[in-house]
This record gives sequence, structure tokens and C-alpha cells, in this order.
Amino acid sequence: MKQVSLTIVFIVGLLFSNTLLATPVDTYEFKSDSNQKRALSLAHSLRCPQCQNQNLIDSNSPVAQDLRLEVYEMVDEGKSDDEIVEFMTSRYGDFVLYKPRLDPKTYVLWIGPFALLIVGFIVGAMFIRRQRSLQTGSVEISAEDQQQLDELLKRNK
Repeated sequence: MKQVSLTIVFIVGLLFSNTLLATPVDTYEFKSDSNQKRALSLAHSLRCPQCQNQNLIDSNSPVAQDLRLEVYEMVDEGKSDDEIVEFMTSRYGDFVLYKPRLDPKTYVLWIGPFALLIVGFIVGAMFIRRQRSLQTGSVEISAEDQQQLDELLKRNK
């Protein structure tokens, strides 16, 4: 009898432990499968404004849940992806975009890595050229120094 009650307690414990690990699921009913795919794709491409580096789908914050619902509703209303992204950026800034737009505020983000790479190549080429010129440069010895060198060499023989 004691073994059966322990087994029942164990099974009930397993059942409840799974519910603790479960995450909330959005139960939004889309008008069509294409709207669902588009909304999920769009929510994957938008960053949660509250979280550091999670998209709207991966984040469990209340803000992300609200924004997911808002994206889903806008997609079902027939708004284009550009309109939805524009709405989100006007409300939360460019932070919500994983891929920032190319505009004067983001030139450093887009051009900076290439500029640093070019500067690195130039500095590297200058360094290599300088090293080669130091290695291949011939040293001129005066006649006096040559004579002293010859005498030293003769002494050692």
C-alpha cells in the first residue's frame, strides 16, 4: 500500500513539474495561414524593447506579449510589413530593428567595419613595406672599417 501511494505521489509530481516549465502560448486566431506565417516572420525580425537581445517571439516579457498581439492584429487588418515596422520604429525607435536602416544616423554602423578593415590593410602594408626595406637595405662600409675588419679576420685565422 505504501509503495502504491509513493508511486501516485511521484506521478502527480511529474505531471505538475511539467506545467512549471511551460511557457505561455499565444492563442491568437489568424484569418489565414499566410497571415500567420507573415506575422510570425515579422515578429521574429523585431526586437523586444524591454529585453536585451530577444525578438518578440522568444521574449516572455509582458511588453513583448502585447507587441506580438499588436503585430498579429495589424497583419490581420491587412497592413503591410513596412507599415508595421514604421509603426514600431516610430513608437520604440530603431532599437526594435535587428537590421538598422541605412540612413545618416547609421552610416557608422554600416560603413565603419569596412573602413576599419581598409585602414588595417593600409597599416599592415606600410608595416610590411617598412620591414622589407630595413631587411634589404645594404650597409655601406667605409674603407677604414673594411681594413679593420680584414685585420680582425686575419688574426682569428
